[in-house]
Amino acid sequence: MEWLKTLFVVLQVISALAIIGLVLIQQGKGADMGAAFGSGSSGSLFGATGSSNFLSRTTAIFAVIFFVSTLGITWLGTKKPVESGVMSNSTLPTVAPSQQGGAAPANGASSEPSKPVVPR
Repeated sequence: MEWLKTLFVVLQVISALAIIGLVLIQQGKGADMGAAFGSGSSGSLFGATGSSNFLSRTTAIFAVIFFVSTLGITWLGTKKPVESGVMSNSTLPTVAPSQQGGAAPANGASSEPSKPVVPR
């Protein structure tokens, strides 16, 4: 399972770097010179609408890969490791209860030994 965790970490780092690069490459809506002086249709309330271009689709794909790898790392991090070794199949010896601390008294009193009385 360690190789799977390593794979998820590598995917996460690559996708994070790809997202950073793609976001920096993309041009914002209305970033051309015409929009700076008030002309152009991209200055509307929600910007110019249309189909997503190649860069925004690629960014979305890398974002999905980033989130899936993050969930995978989290899932693998919460799993308990399987113990495998020389002592994994050994059993601990059972200890029999001592004569003093055996069964609890029937009258409901505690089974703890009472404190010794010290004369004054």
